Amino acid sequence: MPLYPLVLPPGSASGIGSLPGTQPLEAVPLPLTGLPGLPYLPELPARGPGADMVGRAFAVLVELYAGLEPSGWRFAEHPGKDSRRAVSFLGEDLDALEERAEGYAGAVKVQVAGPWTLASMVELRHGDKALSDPGACRDIAASLAEGLRGHVADVRKRLPAAVQVVVQLDEPALPGVLRGSVPTASGFGTLRAVEAVVAATTLQRIVDTLAGEGVPVVVHCCADDAPLVLLHRAGVAGMAIDLTRTGTEVDEPIAEFVEAGGVLFAGVVPAVDQPGGLSPLAATVAPVRELWHRLGLPLAGLASVVPVPTCGMAGASPAHARAATTRCADAARQLTDLAEE
Repeated sequence: MPLYPLVLPPGSASGIGSLPGTQPLEAVPLPLTGLPGLPYLPELPARGPGADMVGRAFAVLVELYAGLEPSGWRFAEHPGKDSRRAVSFLGEDLDALEERAEGYAGAVKVQVAGPWTLASMVELRHGDKALSDPGACRDIAASLAEGLRGHVADVRKRLPAAVQVVVQLDEPALPGVLRGSVPTASGFGTLRAVEAVVAATTLQRIVDTLAGEGVPVVVHCCADDAPLVLLHRAGVAGMAIDLTRTGTEVDEPIAEFVEAGGVLFAGVVPAVDQPGGLSPLAATVAPVRELWHRLGLPLAGLASVVPVPTCGMAGASPAHARAATTRCADAARQLTDLAEE
């Protein structure tokens, strides 16, 4: 059972978070008007360092700072120009959301890198990646939990009519963390695997903190071996996975998760341009239909599945991003129709 459940209208659709482009005022209307049920605050990595996944996270973290070095992001003792730029980008995005979504009364989703992905990407001030230091991992998780409380409060202040703020933790590196395949800072070795119970407990602390604020948490992991059982145990309200890259190995974990009240964010729409364009709508929803058939779940549950792109769309063309967003909404309506048969 999720620590704080996510309740959305039937036929809801959403996105993963990133979009092409550099202008927040131009980006916000696409998910806001094109996605029924759960639009999101867009991320625009094309603006450069500070607008990327790690930079966005450090704009949210409390009392933890980082700067860019030739090797990537590294912890810093004080906020510098890189941290200030990241905070500025986030402020621009929130200003655009506030302006374009004035009076919006539905749910809205915000995204940030999860603790394990951050720990595997950020270097300590005088050492290896933060993942090599259990204390640093705990500090990241605690800072992220507190920072997200403030971030959610800011979104609520800007959108006072919004009925719900949903937080998505992006954890693309989590499978590698669990396998012990994350490379060291030097690149000549790999860091020791993190035990599943430790990974789950860390995520659960963040989920629990946000549950206390009435905020459901979704975790996005588009890897083939996304740790669905671990995420379920962590108490998340939703799991966003790429259904086009999975097989029957996900059946049992998804069935248990959905039957316990979790929401499946089904990655069924390509995140990047396709040579022949998008496939027919029937092919888009086929992975969900086939999954439900294999699981023997009631068809009514299809209306609660949230279609999303397979990953973020920062690398897509603007035309594909628009088409993919429309396709997610169309897929949600198609699943709702199937649920009523």
